[in-house]
Amino acid sequence: MAAAGDGPWLDDAAGRLVRPYTVSNGRTRPTTALDLLSQVMATGARPLGYLGPEHTQALELCRAPVSVAEIAAHLKLPAAVTKVLLSDLVDCGALTTKPPSFHHNPADRSLLEAVLDGLRRQL
Repeated sequence: MAAAGDGPWLDDAAGRLVRPYTVSNGRTRPTTALDLLSQVMATGARPLGYLGPEHTQALELCRAPVSVAEIAAHLKLPAAVTKVLLSDLVDCGALTTKPPSFHHNPADRSLLEAVLDGLRRQL
């Protein structure tokens, strides 16, 4: 039986019914360079042709700028598969990308400690 809101691809007992690599048609490399912190946003252009339910879900999540990592978490897919899906959407003009920007030094000790504290509270 499918979990509520997860559609036909997830099952309460069995988990994911379709292997992640089948979602990307076996492709493991995106055509667009994407970092986990890259921001993607829908352009408003609709992709031509059928891409798949995961592409549609990803596009819906991109109404506002969102990171690749967040999309992967929402889709419950590995980051590598998510990058392939997002690059498909970039290639057809449905998404635009922006490289990550750091307002602080990414190696700033206080920032890293705050992230670590947040992760520990989640566990």
